[in-house]
Amino acid sequence: MEYDLRKGQSAMLEGEGLRTIMSQCFDRVEEKDGGMVSSFGAITKVEVKLLDKTRIDVSAEMNKSAPADIQLETIKRWNAFLVQATGFTSKERGKRAQKKAKEGKL
Repeated sequence: MEYDLRKGQSAMLEGEGLRTIMSQCFDRVEEKDGGMVSSFGAITKVEVKLLDKTRIDVSAEMNKSAPADIQLETIKRWNAFLVQATGFTSKERGKRAQKKAKEGKL
C-alpha cells in the first residue's frame, strides 16, 4: 500500500533514516531490492520502499493465528512505525485515503 509523506519527511528517510526507523520498531532490518525488509511479532514480513519525495510503498504479511498479546504489541509497533515514517497519525492517514478514494485515485 502506498502512503503519502508529510512535506520534508523524505529527507528523514533517505540514507540510513528508513533503516533506523524500522530497526526501532521491528526486528532485524535487511536491504533488499532497493527497499528495507523486516519482521516483528505477528508481522512475518514487512517491505518498505521510498518511491519518491512524497510516497512510500509498504507491504506486510501477517500471521493471523498469533496470540492476542503478540497481535496487540504488533499493532502498536506498526502504528508507531507508520507515524515515524510518514509523519502522519493514523487519523490523518485515514482522512487522506478517504479523500483519494473519493477522487478515484485509489
